[in-house]
Amino acid sequence: MSTIPGGPLPLPVSVLRAAAVPDGCPSWRGKDARRWLDALPPRWVPLPVRNRHLVAALAGTAGVTGLLAVPAGWQPWVAALPALHGLWLWARPEIVPWSAPVLAVLLLVLRPGLTLPETVAVAAVLAAAWAVAVLRLAARRSQRERAREAAGGVTAPLPDADRPLPRGLFLIGCGGVLLALGAAALGYTSAHTAGSAEAARAVPALAWLVAGQGLTALVSGLLARRRARTLRGAPAPVLRVLVRESADADTEVFAADDTAGLRPLFRVSVTEPADDEADEDDEDDEDDEDEEELERFLARIGREGPGPLREAVLYGVPWDGAEVLLLTADEEPGAPPVLERSSGPVRPLSDGEVRRALAAERRRTDREEAYAELRRSAGETAARETAAWQTGAGEPLAPEAAGGTPAGVRQWRAGLLDRLTGLVVLLWGLGLFAGETDAWGRLLGGAAGLAAASWLPRWFAWRITADSEGLWFNGLRGTRHIAWDDVKTVECDGVELKVDSRRAAFTEWAVYAPRMPWLERRFGLLHPYERTAAEIAVLWRDPALRPSVPAEGGGRGRPLWPLAVLLALAWTAALAFLP
Repeated sequence: MSTIPGGPLPLPVSVLRAAAVPDGCPSWRGKDARRWLDALPPRWVPLPVRNRHLVAALAGTAGVTGLLAVPAGWQPWVAALPALHGLWLWARPEIVPWSAPVLAVLLLVLRPGLTLPETVAVAAVLAAAWAVAVLRLAARRSQRERAREAAGGVTAPLPDADRPLPRGLFLIGCGGVLLALGAAALGYTSAHTAGSAEAARAVPALAWLVAGQGLTALVSGLLARRRARTLRGAPAPVLRVLVRESADADTEVFAADDTAGLRPLFRVSVTEPADDEADEDDEDDEDDEDEEELERFLARIGREGPGPLREAVLYGVPWDGAEVLLLTADEEPGAPPVLERSSGPVRPLSDGEVRRALAAERRRTDREEAYAELRRSAGETAARETAAWQTGAGEPLAPEAAGGTPAGVRQWRAGLLDRLTGLVVLLWGLGLFAGETDAWGRLLGGAAGLAAASWLPRWFAWRITADSEGLWFNGLRGTRHIAWDDVKTVECDGVELKVDSRRAAFTEWAVYAPRMPWLERRFGLLHPYERTAAEIAVLWRDPALRPSVPAEGGGRGRPLWPLAVLLALAWTAALAFLP
C-alpha cells in the first residue's frame, strides 16, 4: 500500500533545473530495475543489508578465533586469519580474492602444525570464500553496466562537488588505531611469554584479530573515500527514483514507477552535507533551524514503520558497495529539497530479504493493531469504571488504591511482574559477581551493587499517585510532581511505561517490564503497563474524572532510599559470604 494518500511527495521541476539535472533525466523504471536486480549473485551468496549482519560477523569472527586458538590449539595467526575471511566476505569482499590464495600458500609452505584433515578443511573454506567473493565482484560489474544503460548516457555534475568530503575519515582513523594496537600487542606478546599455554595462544590470537579488524576498517575507509571522490570527479549518471526512510533510519530506493513502495531495490545510509556558506549574522536563525531539525530527527527516529515515499534524483551508478548522492523531496510539503550523501555503501536487497522484511512489517502492523484495540478497550473500561466510582455506583477502579489512601485519590503500584523482573536481575547479578576473590572482581562487584541499589528499588516499589493537584511519583530521595496541565506524555511504549512533563526541569519517569506480544495477542491479554497508561490517560484527558481531593503526607509516596540501603547491605553480604 502507498505510504501517503496522495502518492509520493513531489520534487519540483524547477528544483531539478537549479540542481543542474538535464531535462532528459530518465526515470529508473520497473523493467530496467528488474534487470539490475537479476544481476545479483545467487541467493546463497551472503549480502549484508543491515548493520546487525556486520555485528554478527564480528562476533562470529571472535568466537571462531577463540575456539581455534584455545581448545583446538592452533597457532594464533592460523586461528585468526581464516576466521577473518568470514568478516571480509561480508564487509570487504575486495580483500578475499588476494588474501585467500596468499593464506593457502602460507599454510602449504610453512606447515604450521596442522594435521592433514585440518589443512584440507582450511583450504576448502578459503576456496569457498574465494569463489563467493569472485561472484559478488562479478555481480557488481553487471550491476554497474545495467545501471549505466538505464541512465541512457545522461550525466550531470554533483551539487556538492565543491563541498568538503568527510566520507571515510572516521573509518580510516579507527582502522589505523586498531591496526596499530594489534601490531603493538603482537610485538609485546612475542617479547613476553604468557603464564599458561592457553594464554600464550589466546592473547596473540586476539592481537591478530584486532589487527585484522583494524585492516578491515582501514580498507573500508580508503575504498569509500576513493569511490566518493571518483563520483564527484566527473559528471555522474542520473536517474529519477523514489526513496523513503526505513524503520531503522536507512534510506530505501525504489523504481520511479513503484508508487506503492512494494519492492525496494537497495538500502543506503545517508547524511546531509554541512552548509559552510551561512553568514555569521544569521547565527540565531541557524540555532532555531538546528533545533527544528533536531526535533524532526527525533520524531523520525521515534516513529514506527517507514516514512513517506518521496521523489528523488539519484546521482551515480548504484551497485553493491557503491557511493551515491540523492536529491530528495523533503518530508515536509513545500520545504526545499534535501541533499543526502551516502554515509555507507549501497546494499542491494535480494528477493528473499524483501520477503522477510514484508513479513516482519505485517507482523508489526498486526501487533500494533492488536495493541491499539486493547488500549481502546482499556481506556473505555477505565472511563466507565472511574465515572461509576466518582458517583459512588461502583467499586474502586484499582484494588491497590485502598489501604490508607484518602477517598478519591488513585494509586498505581509495582505489581508481581515488576518484582519478579527485579528479583531475576538481582539474582543474575549475584551469580555473576558472587565468589570473586581477586581485587578487581570485588571492586567491579561493589560498583555493580551501588548501581543496582540506585535503580532496583523502583522495580520493586514504584508508585504513582493521582490527586486533585496532578501526578506524584515516589523516587530514591523523595517524591516528584507533575500538575495535570503540565502532563505531556502518558503511554506504554513496548516494555516501557513512561510519563513526561512539559516542564524542562522534570526528567521523564519510566519503568520497564518484559512482555510477550505473541502471548498477549493469542489470548487477548493486556499488559499491566497498558492498563495503567490507559487509566492515567483517562484522568489526564477528562478533568471531570480526576480526583477531587489532594493526597497528603505519605499518601503521595515515600522515599525509596531505605529500600536502596537494604539492597546494598544484602548485596555486600552476599558478595562477602556466598561461596
